[in-house]
Amino acid sequence: MPEGDTVWNTARVLQRALAGARLTGSDFRVPQLAATDLTGWTVRESASRGKHLLLRLTAPPDEGNGNGRDWTLHSHLRMDGAWRAYAPGERWAARPAHLIRVVLRSPGAVAVGYHLHELALIPTAEEESLVGHLGPDLLGPDWDPDEAVRRLAARPDETIGEALLDQRNLAGVGNLYKCEVLFLRGVSPWTPVRAVPDLAGTVGLAQRLLAANRGRWTQSTTGSLHRGQTSYVYGRRAQPCRRCGTAIRKEELGERVTYWCPACQPDR
Repeated sequence: MPEGDTVWNTARVLQRALAGARLTGSDFRVPQLAATDLTGWTVRESASRGKHLLLRLTAPPDEGNGNGRDWTLHSHLRMDGAWRAYAPGERWAARPAHLIRVVLRSPGAVAVGYHLHELALIPTAEEESLVGHLGPDLLGPDWDPDEAVRRLAARPDETIGEALLDQRNLAGVGNLYKCEVLFLRGVSPWTPVRAVPDLAGTVGLAQRLLAANRGRWTQSTTGSLHRGQTSYVYGRRAQPCRRCGTAIRKEELGERVTYWCPACQPDR
């Protein structure tokens, strides 16, 4: 599922496919952008911010809707969105056609966005209106572990499981990394933030795990890339804990499913 590292990888795919290219066509299949035509626009760069994708473009100087200004095509993958890059003429086989939300064509590649959310085209100068609320990006140049700890500690009664998923605290952690980080730290997901022994250590581990998975699509927290061996607790309900053999449990916390080992992560 898309988490910070997946979005980072996706941004790199679009960067390699489109950066520096002048678009030869575009097709938006969402009502708010249905009449938008990016033909002739130049792709400057593709970047990620937490779980948000930012494709930055420059409009042609003679374009009435742009006048040479810089614009950003913003998209959010949420749980099921994806971008794919194809060679011109290659069959688009990643997802069913009815899930396509945008197609961007260039002389060397075609980028197809499937089931994208929050798709918007805004002036680049206004990007902060969409992503300015986010905490430090675990994989971004703005990463600041001290600020992430400060934001987490500002809500001391919130459970650490919910706090790690709050993108206002730190941007990029999803359900998989939440479960895995807390297992490795021996912390119950229901522990209040104020009772977590070492917030800085928890934040630091989250950043290292995401960073380790940059550049590959298989997300592993165990060090193994073999199927069925990539996680300690996530997706392993009723299976034996890799440390103690206790059956892994699965339960809802907030609006998300949580996996944990009741022996390795005892209640507070």
